[in-house]
Amino acid sequence: MSDLVIVESPAKAKTIQKYLGPGYEVIASMGHVRDLPKSKMGVDKEHDFAPQYTDMKGKEDVIKELKKRAKKCDKVYLATDPDREGEAISWHIA
Repeated sequence: MSDLVIVESPAKAKTIQKYLGPGYEVIASMGHVRDLPKSKMGVDKEHDFAPQYTDMKGKEDVIKELKKRAKKCDKVYLATDPDREGEAISWHIA
């Protein structure tokens, strides 16, 4: 089995795959996969304003593919950008 590395963009996935080699599978999340809902408040006022994230429309296939590949691997590495946006993407994927 190989280890899975999840990055944000397909271009990064292709480049990183060249460096890591055959023991790793590198795929892209295509950016964000979850967000606060657009149709309602998005936080639970009764529970200290806990956010209520939902899967983003149009990302269903990406999420399904990430889950499928993660089940087949020994380890999953979340290698998003080292900024707040990248951290949010990793947190949502995790």
